[in-house]
Amino acid sequence: MEHQFLSRCIFMNTPVKQRAQITYSLKNFTILLAEDYEFMQNLIGGMLRAFGVGNIMVCGSGREAIELLQITESQTRSGNIKGIDLILADWMMPEGSGLELIDWVRNHKSDRIRFTPIILVSAFTSEDVVIAARDHGANEALVKPVSGEKVAARILSVIDTPRPFVKTSTFFGPDRRRKDRPFPGEDRRKMTATQIITHDERL
Repeated sequence: MEHQFLSRCIFMNTPVKQRAQITYSLKNFTILLAEDYEFMQNLIGGMLRAFGVGNIMVCGSGREAIELLQITESQTRSGNIKGIDLILADWMMPEGSGLELIDWVRNHKSDRIRFTPIILVSAFTSEDVVIAARDHGANEALVKPVSGEKVAARILSVIDTPRPFVKTSTFFGPDRRRKDRPFPGEDRRKMTATQIITHDERL
């Protein structure tokens, strides 16, 4: 029963012949939930447990999230545990916002940390939130009020449609372009394709 909801979320967008073949097991997943509001901690944590997520780490601030990531990284290097697979971070938190957490992750020297997929959660519904999340290196943005369907859809987006990571002089994170569209005007880019390093995100 634990994975039925995840399967239903992608059911309508899946070809008929493939629908019955799609299954997900998240029992080996470790998700870090950074959220300062206890009610939301319990709500989202309950959803993740219902999806079958095996390990959920919860903290109440950006600073605590960074401390947990540092501890997990050191234990991962020693071979004691596996790393964190996904971060769900609230936008507004004390002692370090969600955007500050994203910046810290994306600028970390360890690939295990800086390539970690991040979903930014916010109570603000403006387009500015989505743009800021994208420009700081988040993989997805999730607007409150949250629902099981919304949370599952964002997680599935990270799993099913991984985007290459792009490194330039001013940005590191998932490719901000969702679609490749031809540009009708003059190409004024000064940086060639060979000067941009890309990496694929994988869970």
